[in-house]
Amino acid sequence: MSQPRILGSRVVSASFLFLAWTAAASAGEPAAKVPGVVIDHVPASTGLYVGSPSIAVLPEGTYVASHDFFGPKSKEFEKARTAVFGSSDRGKSWKKLSEVHGAFWSSLFVHRSALYLLGPDRHHGNILIRRSTDGGVTWTEPKDRATGLLRDNGEYHCAPMPVLEHAGRLWRAFEWRHPPVGWGINYRSGMLSAAVDADLLNADSWTNTNFLPSDRAWNGGDMGAWLEGNAVVAPDGQLVNVLRVQTRSPDEKAAIVRISADGKTASFDPATGFVDFPGGAKKFTIRFDPQSKRYWSLASIVHPKHRAANPGGIRNTLALTCSADLRQWTVRAIVLYHPDVRKHGFQYVDWLFDGDDLIAVCRTAHDDGQGGAHNAHDANYLTFHRIHDFRSLTSALEEP
Repeated sequence: MSQPRILGSRVVSASFLFLAWTAAASAGEPAAKVPGVVIDHVPASTGLYVGSPSIAVLPEGTYVASHDFFGPKSKEFEKARTAVFGSSDRGKSWKKLSEVHGAFWSSLFVHRSALYLLGPDRHHGNILIRRSTDGGVTWTEPKDRATGLLRDNGEYHCAPMPVLEHAGRLWRAFEWRHPPVGWGINYRSGMLSAAVDADLLNADSWTNTNFLPSDRAWNGGDMGAWLEGNAVVAPDGQLVNVLRVQTRSPDEKAAIVRISADGKTASFDPATGFVDFPGGAKKFTIRFDPQSKRYWSLASIVHPKHRAANPGGIRNTLALTCSADLRQWTVRAIVLYHPDVRKHGFQYVDWLFDGDDLIAVCRTAHDDGQGGAHNAHDANYLTFHRIHDFRSLTSALEEP
């Protein structure tokens, strides 16, 4: 399998370089050296870890970000907890706005001037949606099918994936664990949708595709799971679901599931549906940019110097990638890097276009002067990053 395509020149703006951090690992490093702007810090000693970053921008310009809590001291399997933060100065500083109980793996998004939070109520739970009309300070409570309880048969999985408006509907990918045993192996890929003018808190407004199982024989037998799908419009105008693929090989993949125009049928061809995708063994977010006519992603790639089996566990290199067709992906720049793979990670990034910039929130595992992160996966920070003039960035695949 081919390696990620790398552009030969190295042109990275000075304003961009502050994002990169290459100091040697040291558990005693001060928090001030954590890259980006710290939104929240949760020491590993609490038994709580930072998960599921999401970001939205309100119509008047306020940024809103969220993350949930997982780990041995959390209630992720019972009634998960999500913290919501706001910034009125374009991400330079943040304050906590609220905590939502019964929200996990959830996406923030803005629709018709209101802020929404969509995702399960717990690890493998029911699907809930909440609305806020005061910028995330207060939220509606999903009590039944008329007030935000969209699916109550449990066992749903996702991450804070994009909510896409297309063909008069809103689209959001989920996985359904059936049978409800284990992680990943029984995840079935599906898509929910609702009309743009519908009452989004009413379960009857939402329809879903069939939920497709995966097959361990796919991808030459290297198919551990598919999960955390992106709703994206392909170049031919058809809606697709681009999913993370769990593999043993360091050659990372994504899977492209096709969604019928009526939103009722999901289908996959294992002979043509897998594509090479740098960072495909970890969660990634894909969005289309009409100006460049490219699909962009921020993905936790495996740098060649850390190339090894089971790439899903290697999260120390965050890269800006792009594609013209969803099938051929190019690494444009290294955004964040740390030489240690064991206790440092930049992962689960959610991001948005902001003019010529990208704004992003990252689940960051880093030194904090208190022993650092539990490991690369079990992050201790939520951080904010601005990537200036992203369309112009090109670089060789080198550490910054």
